[in-house]
Amino acid sequence: MAFSGLGMHLGNLSRLSNAQTRSISPENFTGEKGKGGMSVDGPAARQARDLGQGWKVSPYVVIEPGATFSLADIAGQGAIQQIWMTLARGRLRHSILRVYWDDQTLPSVECPAGDFFACGWEEFAQVSSLAVCVNPGRAFNCYWEMPFRKRARFTLENRSEEPLTVYYQINYALTEVLEDCAYFHAQFRRTNPLPYKEAYTVLDGVTGRGHYVGTYMAWGVNNNGWWGEGEIKFFIDGDGEFPTICGTGTEDYFCGAYNFDPYVAHSGQGPVQQSRYQEFTTSYAGLPQVIRPDGVYKSQQRFGMYRWHIPDPVRFQSDLRVTIQALGWLPGTKEAKYLPLQDDIASVAFWYQTLPTPPFPRLPGPDYLEIG
Repeated sequence: MAFSGLGMHLGNLSRLSNAQTRSISPENFTGEKGKGGMSVDGPAARQARDLGQGWKVSPYVVIEPGATFSLADIAGQGAIQQIWMTLARGRLRHSILRVYWDDQTLPSVECPAGDFFACGWEEFAQVSSLAVCVNPGRAFNCYWEMPFRKRARFTLENRSEEPLTVYYQINYALTEVLEDCAYFHAQFRRTNPLPYKEAYTVLDGVTGRGHYVGTYMAWGVNNNGWWGEGEIKFFIDGDGEFPTICGTGTEDYFCGAYNFDPYVAHSGQGPVQQSRYQEFTTSYAGLPQVIRPDGVYKSQQRFGMYRWHIPDPVRFQSDLRVTIQALGWLPGTKEAKYLPLQDDIASVAFWYQTLPTPPFPRLPGPDYLEIG
């Protein structure tokens, strides 16, 4: 069975296929058949003592400060099906994941590892979705399908000043990829602070044919009050000043409502309830992370949100641009007014498209990416 981009689901799990299952980890760096667990001198050799070969001698790698490590380099045709990773004592915003497809020299994925897995504030947030799962112990799981036709190469750069310990496994299939399968892309951006009355750019400069499949945002609020009145806008295939798709509010786009507050919409009805942001995580959308001020060093509110366009991809034929406004409320004596905000906003855009990958904006240096 050729890889069609549909993947396996409950309706076709019984169907046989000629695809060959392979897996890359520190116990089998090449993914070769029958070559797993052969290490005799891995980083856990002392823990294995005299147990010998095959007893968890090489379960992880250590990436030194400033170094880039090749997680996987796969030749042939197939599809990445699942990625599991945990970065022990690592800096999530300073661990940069890059993915290169076929013979490209520019990455199609360039993103801090934490943001890629919907944990943008270097703090654990439990996520239960179809595309990404983050489980206790800071275990990152990715289920985005990633077909390739000639080669798939994954690297991880350690930009921090301390060694990075990485446990990981990349599961994939070697199989024929059909002509209409596009390539997976993910691009990170951050603006801190957002200039006054400017929209935040989630994605720009995309050319080719494809479809947009997801957004993750790490939103740091630099002002009191509600912050999510802004509209998301998709400018598709030559749109000018006005977009084809215009949302109605930030929390609306992320499939929530009324400030992500279970009580604000019912104020004045029944017993008085304390307003609060309500975390949630679902198959397609979520607000899994709310970092509340502690009155000392965590002085600002911070949020992590995702929206996966799995059943409703945004399709484009030639180009795509995505923006979102940062808009709050200005309290007034008679009525409130919108207030443009200057927040700390980071995002990851996820999409599929034909090659070649357009050049990404240069990733900012560690100081600019630092989470203060």
